[in-house]
Amino acid sequence: MDVQLTLDDLLARAVDLFPDREIVTKTPSGDLHRYTYADMAGRVAQLAGALDDLGLESGDRVATVAANNYRHLELYFAPACSGRSMHMCNMRLPDDHFQFIVEDAGDRVLFVDPAFLEKVEANADELDSVEQYVVLADEVPDTSLDPVTSYEDLIEGQPTEYDWPDLDEDRECGMCYTSGTTGKPKGVAYSHRGIYLHSMMSGHTDTNGIGEADSVLPVVPMFHANGWGIPYAATFVGAKQVLPGVHTDPGSVAELIDAEDVTMSAAVPTIWLEMAQFLDDNPDVDISNIDRLTVGGSAPPESLIRKYDERYGAPIIQGWGMTETSPLGTMSTLRSELRDADPETRYRYRAKAGMPVPGVQIRIRTEDGETVPHDGEAMGELQIRAPWVADEYHQRPEANRESFTDDGFLRTGDIATMDEQGYVDVVDRTKDVIKSGGEWISSVELENELMAHEAVAEATVIAVDHEKWQERPMACLVLREGHEVTSEDLNDHLGERFPSWWLPDTYEFREAIPRTSTGKFDKMTLRQEYDDVRLGPE
Repeated sequence: MDVQLTLDDLLARAVDLFPDREIVTKTPSGDLHRYTYADMAGRVAQLAGALDDLGLESGDRVATVAANNYRHLELYFAPACSGRSMHMCNMRLPDDHFQFIVEDAGDRVLFVDPAFLEKVEANADELDSVEQYVVLADEVPDTSLDPVTSYEDLIEGQPTEYDWPDLDEDRECGMCYTSGTTGKPKGVAYSHRGIYLHSMMSGHTDTNGIGEADSVLPVVPMFHANGWGIPYAATFVGAKQVLPGVHTDPGSVAELIDAEDVTMSAAVPTIWLEMAQFLDDNPDVDISNIDRLTVGGSAPPESLIRKYDERYGAPIIQGWGMTETSPLGTMSTLRSELRDADPETRYRYRAKAGMPVPGVQIRIRTEDGETVPHDGEAMGELQIRAPWVADEYHQRPEANRESFTDDGFLRTGDIATMDEQGYVDVVDRTKDVIKSGGEWISSVELENELMAHEAVAEATVIAVDHEKWQERPMACLVLREGHEVTSEDLNDHLGERFPSWWLPDTYEFREAIPRTSTGKFDKMTLRQEYDDVRLGPE
């Protein structure tokens, strides 16, 4: 049957089959807000009616500057299902980038959590497209925003039923911007059809495997690529959702995992690195009900995967994706041929980006356009195509020409290999790979091995200029409290796995490593900081 794949069906299914299933939010005060899918659906209808009263027309966009909470979840559905679109804004962007994305998207209404009011207030004078501010709270706090109302005042008195329009599945339902590490952020529009299919795929046993019996806790921000699709996928299957709000510190997350019987959670590796340190310091804390932890954004070190297996009984599954891919592209679930392999082999495969998830086509090509062999060694640029992968950027024709091939693949900018089992290993970004004497050195592999050393808490590797070899690796490190280590010790450690010409020429021991707006190590800032470093020939 020719049935339109639209987001109103996701919510309708949850309400029809699981009306009493809980959605739990940790509020800013630390209290827990609880309600059900049936409650949520009524409020989504009220919000849709309020958007009508604000004069928003079909195709208009609203912005959200919000953490993971129940009101933000309602915004995932009301604009989209009523024919509008939700633009999830990253409040951690620099001010000029934040202003750019709101204006570029043409957001007419901006919804903001009280915790992020200061960010919006500081930029409001430059947000010409915004006609109305809504604070996601019971009442409006002291603020310079104008005109402004509270979320609860906005929806109060609206009916809890709504005559949802018949929508074309190809219309836009949401928008997110890339982090803009190499220029202005680029807008990525998501369609109803793409998110619907991505949500179905997220429940597949070889991906996140989200089902109705799960209790799901997305630590990954809901402003980051649809919260990795977890809020939509969990709603589709009727899973319990546990939303941490602004409480994403290890203690709060661990407490929610234990108290709410969380079976699946997702975050960038830095969150789980911090959690591991917290669990080491607090051995009585229990997260044993976790079935799987999805890690994305950057590769987790193999040592971290081992630790969560052996010490906490919480298996880590790595995923790879981008804002442009909605975001899931690959996942490191083990195929049946590998499940009986020795532990070393299994961990090696689980540390890879993984196999393409069902629905995704991937190829790896050289600069000359040749497809590399699936031998796990030949490197090239990772290119991807799928029903939920963007086919263009919002109002950026020059970026479209650079990023999309003539036959419809997205050029990801990631350098990768693929082995005979079909597992992709992302060895670096094109801008991060170190080209020394014409040969490539993977900063990612060096970082992961450095973080396997017992003395190293965090590590990242960048390229610095070299008079003879053009570029050489520099490692920036944060040591674990109470530990000491020398450059020679670290080179001995790395030398057990890598050739001598891969080893960093210099080590910088730091108090902290800067982070990007999405929690990754900020290599661009480090490259700027060490821009004047120039090493001599040896």
